Amino acid sequence: MSLTLAIVGRPNVGKSTLFNRLVGKRLALVDDQPGVTRDLREGEGRLGDLRFTVIDTAGLEDATDDSLQGRMRRLTERAVDMADVCLFMIDARTGLTPTDEMFAEILRKRAKHVILAANKAEGSAAEAGVLEAYNLGLGEPVRMSGEHGEGMTDLYAQLMPLADAAEAQQTNDAPATDIELNEEGEGEEPIISDAKPLQVAVVGRPNAGKSTLINKIIGEDRLLTGPEAGITRDAISLRVDWAGPDGDSTPMRIFDTAGMRKKAKVQEKLEKLSVSDGLRAVKFAEVVVVLLDAAIPFEQQDLRIADLAEREGRAVVVAVNKWDIEDEKQQKLRDLKESFERLLPQLRGAPLITVSAKTGRGLERLRVAILKAHEVWNRRVPTAALNRWLTAMLEQHPPPAPQGRRIKLRYMTQAKTRPPGFVVMCSHPDKMPDSYSRYLINGLREDFDMPGTPIRLTLRGQGDKNPYKGRRKKNAGALAKHLKGRA
Repeated sequence: MSLTLAIVGRPNVGKSTLFNRLVGKRLALVDDQPGVTRDLREGEGRLGDLRFTVIDTAGLEDATDDSLQGRMRRLTERAVDMADVCLFMIDARTGLTPTDEMFAEILRKRAKHVILAANKAEGSAAEAGVLEAYNLGLGEPVRMSGEHGEGMTDLYAQLMPLADAAEAQQTNDAPATDIELNEEGEGEEPIISDAKPLQVAVVGRPNAGKSTLINKIIGEDRLLTGPEAGITRDAISLRVDWAGPDGDSTPMRIFDTAGMRKKAKVQEKLEKLSVSDGLRAVKFAEVVVVLLDAAIPFEQQDLRIADLAEREGRAVVVAVNKWDIEDEKQQKLRDLKESFERLLPQLRGAPLITVSAKTGRGLERLRVAILKAHEVWNRRVPTAALNRWLTAMLEQHPPPAPQGRRIKLRYMTQAKTRPPGFVVMCSHPDKMPDSYSRYLINGLREDFDMPGTPIRLTLRGQGDKNPYKGRRKKNAGALAKHLKGRA
């Protein structure tokens, strides 16, 4: 990555459309109605041989109070401060507006470099708007159409000298999962570093306090928050070094996601896109924090979100927010633990942490729980220890004998980590009941200290064949042939 480019301008000038074109994916939500984008969104931009970080921003509006529009404006101004280059977009068909002129004044004072772009410039109807753009005093405008891909060559020519002067940056790839291990349980073990930070997704129902929690973690109001439910629409990723009380910090990339409601209640086009965006964030995470609202009882949707994370094979931490306003704390905590253990047995033992995103209480416990869940997600068990454990489990509870033929479990090894995956060699694997597989998984979870993490157990048939059958006859024939040759 060579530089950071922020796309800025008033609402509905086509910022998110250009953002999607530069990153080559439909990452930002796009709609005809203005004001769709509310948060800052980062992506890996590509233009010819240029690679850069591109930031999509909320449209600038003339509001400086604490309203939703005022908070969106402050976030956009923050993006201007963060970026190496600001691409200031105007609507060439509409022409200059007072908001455009006000924003140009802000950019002259705050931005390091500004490129002026007249968007929607295809056709003769945009000629007057392109000429008006010169009045902003920001140089010659780049005529472009983000929707049709026109003007990309001119944009490349403007960015190239700026990219050469900027320092290279590295992007963070999706986390490594399902890492293969050999017979000795050895394999490449990913290490948390600045280049490969621990990736955490915060998910939950709308208005549970996800954005407020992340703002408290990073120590600044980076994400848009407020009493309105459903403010966050995109899955936003933020880079942070989360330090503990001992001073040691852990590099993390935290994904803030849109609130996930029941499918039947998701009607608006924007919210459908937002929920699918959150589902993608779960796939790009290593640890998923399911955030509950202490004021609302444990609902089925929370279970579905946690089950989604488990099916994707991600480590899970359950956090209960707004704990500072809860009166019956002990009773509520007991009820939540009982519900979670009963309704999600596949995540038995997952940590349940009480926090207050508003006051910051419980954040250190949450940090420790995330690191512990990540360590368990990478847990490796030696093959010898597994087979001693398997022998004890078979003695304690032998497998069933369907149709009078007992299933024989011969050998066990760990094949993968992230999440832990185990293979059992046995006879008649297709006849093994699910209840016995759950018995083995629960035993692995308890005896090898793997609470809360998904565990994959694969039964592989070996048959009743003797691997040494026929080898003696073959060896005898080879010996006779050898002796005959000597004679």
